[in-house]
Amino acid sequence: MTSPQIILFAIFAGVFALLLWGRWRYDLIAFAALLMGVLTGVVPTKAAFSGFGHPATLVVALVLIISAGLVNSGAVGLITRSLIDSSRALGKHIAIMGAVGAILSAFMNNVAALALLMPVDLQTARKAKRDPGLSLMPLSFATILGGMVTMIGTPPNIIIASIRADAFGTPFGMFDFAPVGLIAATAGLLFVATIGWRLIPRQQGDTQSGSLLELASYVAELTIPQGSKHIGQHLKQLHDEAEKADVAILGLIRDGKRLYGTSRNRILRAGDTLVLEA
Repeated sequence: MTSPQIILFAIFAGVFALLLWGRWRYDLIAFAALLMGVLTGVVPTKAAFSGFGHPATLVVALVLIISAGLVNSGAVGLITRSLIDSSRALGKHIAIMGAVGAILSAFMNNVAALALLMPVDLQTARKAKRDPGLSLMPLSFATILGGMVTMIGTPPNIIIASIRADAFGTPFGMFDFAPVGLIAATAGLLFVATIGWRLIPRQQGDTQSGSLLELASYVAELTIPQGSKHIGQHLKQLHDEAEKADVAILGLIRDGKRLYGTSRNRILRAGDTLVLEA
């Protein structure tokens, strides 16, 4: 192996190690890896930021904007709330939830589609008193399958379309993937709704108490009241306490404004709101 190859693989190994460690934000890790590549010479300086202007990157960003718009409009929430019915047979529930998830992920980010449907699925599982794992995994597969139907459904499709445009002058259209993707998605949904969920190991013990409630709470906001002992402390001190309790401090809101890139040396004030992830 040449020296640039060794350096490149070392950077990749460092990135994976930091991602597994989970202490740093993913975007900071990615930017640090790019910076290391430039400093070591394995990434040409002129090409360092060329990826930000690539059509595939812009389309992915637009898809995320569309996803946020659909969520904020309340239209998707209205649809998902109508899906809660604990009286359905599990196979029918998976088929309906999977179909909705596949349709959503064809036109929005599949992770966002899954995040929207997960609370609905968990609530239905709790009411039906069944293991949520039996429907969550098929739902995850359904959102992946749905992304294959359209050009914007998944980043690989977007990248392939841009490569085709560079090579032949015309990209794939919005529904050029549908003849193959729709068949694959339909076959996959039929499998997970009839056979696939039966192959999932069932959780032993009580599935209705702690686990569902823990999954339901992702992010919380805590406001520092007047007279709190934390007023005047550095944010770093709270970070240390939070780590012991397995809680991550995601950000700080002051005077109604989110303070991005919050320094751990920032002094806490009364009325500050901490964004926490448990």
